Amino acid sequence: MSTPTNRMPLIDALKAIAAMLVLLNHFSSYGPLAATAREALPGLMGWLFEYGRMAVQIFLVIAGFLAARALSAQGQALGASPLPLLWKRYLRLAVPYLAALGLAIAAAAIADHWMDDEAIPARATFKQWLAHAVLMHGLLGFDALSAGVWYIAIDFQLFALMAVLLWLGRVKLVAPALVLAVAAASLFWFNRDASWDNWAIYFFGSYGLGAAAWWASERRQMSAWLGVIATVAIAALVVDFRLRIALALAVALTLGFSRRTGLLEQWPNARPLAFLGQISYSIFLVHFPVLLLANGLYSKLELSSPTSAIFGLLAALTASIGAATLFYRWIESPAASRRITAALGWLFGKGLDAAHKVPGLTPLLTLFARRA
Repeated sequence: MSTPTNRMPLIDALKAIAAMLVLLNHFSSYGPLAATAREALPGLMGWLFEYGRMAVQIFLVIAGFLAARALSAQGQALGASPLPLLWKRYLRLAVPYLAALGLAIAAAAIADHWMDDEAIPARATFKQWLAHAVLMHGLLGFDALSAGVWYIAIDFQLFALMAVLLWLGRVKLVAPALVLAVAAASLFWFNRDASWDNWAIYFFGSYGLGAAAWWASERRQMSAWLGVIATVAIAALVVDFRLRIALALAVALTLGFSRRTGLLEQWPNARPLAFLGQISYSIFLVHFPVLLLANGLYSKLELSSPTSAIFGLLAALTASIGAATLFYRWIESPAASRRITAALGWLFGKGLDAAHKVPGLTPLLTLFARRA
């Protein structure tokens, strides 16, 4: 969700930590820098490789928490069609995402001249790019053009599923009950089958825990509601223990209690965490192109010592944060996104005007517009 005007320091801090863990997970996984650094720091690199990916659960829970806040703050159903909300959500995700894909494609082309490594995505095809643009690359079986882009598609699916469930509810309390029922189904069944991991239903348990934390913190009997949430999640863990779900539950309970006690909007008062939380999506998007270039340069310079690899990773981390700062300012920030969207709308309008001047095409465009 777009960042609210009144910032929530705890959510910023959690997003900052999660973004850095995802970044470090990828830094410990791809290219000669990771392989060489692992020789010097096997324990740390191994832990980041194994557990850094768990930070995605933090993003999932926060996304569900903020989606409930935006779509159904009082547990109400959606009265109008969710389609305009889905289009707005798509634009919010896609404008920076498509720009980052361009960076990833360019970085892969440069890195491919400097090294031969399986971390470099194959040259992009138009069909592959189009599948990414409509957020269906995983469902259609296309290889990812950048690390982590599967999450953007899943995030959109999750938001769409929740919006549709809230719209189908139509009656207060029934709508959130539908969301929680689907979340329970995810926790007990779908999340236990990895063949569903390209679909929102696989992750909806964690997303639903975040939504439930928001709704529980709205109620007078907060402890009872959070107890119900914890009981359902713990029962799912008894059936099949998954560390990722345990982490999601811990984050959801933290958000619920912190909102009720007022800590959500007061703690921690740390500017670096607030800043990293604000640009966390940009960090998520641009760090892999930076990592590809860092690995390519490391290989081109024919460096091989663990010390040089560690310094290379630190330089790549610093460059990632710097690139994310610029990317946020010029691409992702609400003001920049509005400018880009307005420019695209202007171009689209000019294209329609030009199309109407083509003989015989105006009647077809008019017919299409009526049917749409």
